[in-house]
Amino acid sequence: MTSKLDLDPALVARARELARRAGQPVVDLARSHTTVSVERAVLRLAGVVGADPDGIPWVNRLVDAVVADVGLGHGVAAPVFDALAREDITDVTLLAQKAAAGSVRFQVPSGKAATVARKAARRAVGAGVRSIDRRRAERDRLVQRYGDPRQRPWIYLIVATGDIYEDIPQAQAAARAGADVIAVIRSTGQSLLDYVPEGATREGFAGTYATQENFRLMRAALDVSSKELGRYVRLTNYASGLCMPEMATLAGLERLDMMLNDSMYGILFRDINPVRTFVDQRFSRQVHARAGIIINTGEDNYLTTADAVEEAHTVTVSQLLNEFFAHEAGLADWQLGLGHAFEINPELPESFRLELAHALLARELFPDAPLKWMPPTKHMTGDVFRGNLLDGFFNLAGTMTGQGILLVGMMTEAVVTPWLSDRDIALQNVRYVLGAAGGLREDFVPAPGGFIQQRANRVLGEAVELLERIGGQSLLTAIAEGTFGIMKRPADRGKGLAGVAKHEAGYFNPATEILEGDRAGASNELTSPTVASGEAARS
Repeated sequence: MTSKLDLDPALVARARELARRAGQPVVDLARSHTTVSVERAVLRLAGVVGADPDGIPWVNRLVDAVVADVGLGHGVAAPVFDALAREDITDVTLLAQKAAAGSVRFQVPSGKAATVARKAARRAVGAGVRSIDRRRAERDRLVQRYGDPRQRPWIYLIVATGDIYEDIPQAQAAARAGADVIAVIRSTGQSLLDYVPEGATREGFAGTYATQENFRLMRAALDVSSKELGRYVRLTNYASGLCMPEMATLAGLERLDMMLNDSMYGILFRDINPVRTFVDQRFSRQVHARAGIIINTGEDNYLTTADAVEEAHTVTVSQLLNEFFAHEAGLADWQLGLGHAFEINPELPESFRLELAHALLARELFPDAPLKWMPPTKHMTGDVFRGNLLDGFFNLAGTMTGQGILLVGMMTEAVVTPWLSDRDIALQNVRYVLGAAGGLREDFVPAPGGFIQQRANRVLGEAVELLERIGGQSLLTAIAEGTFGIMKRPADRGKGLAGVAKHEAGYFNPATEILEGDRAGASNELTSPTVASGEAARS
């Protein structure tokens, strides 16, 4: 791709190197720690399903029982499969039930018993990973059969009533009206639950609970819509919060296509412990890589709490860090839905030109990533005419700069819960702009040395300066000092800290062994969508 911003290649390379230096200590930390949610994800892959009569998942009951007997630092797989052998049973969910009743004790096996337990754990977890592989191959076949949307960016629309059985017809109606990606937003507060609810749910607040059964129901419904419409309709949910690894695992098992998965969102906006978050996000991204899931990162959220002009460089820094963490975990460029947003105060002179500079900078820094472009929320006022105009400018900026995924903005966004009619009007806005100006990107070339080029290069320079400062301290210190989104989150505080443990000698995680051991193979080279970049989208 020919640069429209005249970015200095040496400066771009330095920015990536500084991001690697800042991120590597966090990766090392993640590689040497585990969490209760990582261990629960391992057991879900091994086949633990269901919940007790009080709704507590059996996987939580089993991990809690293991931790009570031997702690978390050895991992739970070896103690669990050792107990299965000693109890002479083969059903790991039955073992969880017996453990919850107090009739099973756990130990860290050694010698021959450890060898037997580890072999059995690898076999069981491997079967779970193969299930994810089959779902990924199934997606590839369906995309080949039904095809991808003709236009770019993909139109991404949120549906969430709180009731999965109400969400389904709304999602199908949205797909008929032009949505390419359906996002089922989670019920308020679910990210702070240290368990995944079980079954189909009808009682969510301002969103619908993310559960395996809800994933299954919505994916099946959108498969029907894909056949009807002759294009594959994608499904998005959330791999964030205290159950990030489990959400990623369930998404892989139920063939979701995208997952919200930012390295710092839970830290900054949910006050989840930083170490817990970085450990969980690494494992979740390994699963996403295997499942062929596109991640959506959350840099847009920074601009709802910090000034979108003064702090624009923090978005770029976070995108570079998210890219490094994602690549390290095995994600390919076509899976990096790096986030940014149209959040500059519209009263600011030249606000649209500034937005174009920021959006084009992201596009050129990450040419092969399906960037996720987020609509205005912070400066929505309830004036629906003004709001619809702002959304039109947002849509125009998205097509002019080749964004990959465009979240539909609504004129009542962040003011009230939008009506269905608001969604229809918003989709009309998107369809008009994409229809009238879908190819404008090829004509949009900023003036050499002009306002847009100067602004983009300034933001990149400020990003490099910030990365240099972070490298002089540490990323955890930078987060503690409020560098991103002006939220101060120390590494020794936050929700979920009690669920983190440093690896003991001999720590064993069969899922990580399988995911990392197979990375050198062809697992991440399966069919990838052409939305991978603005360039590829138009080739």
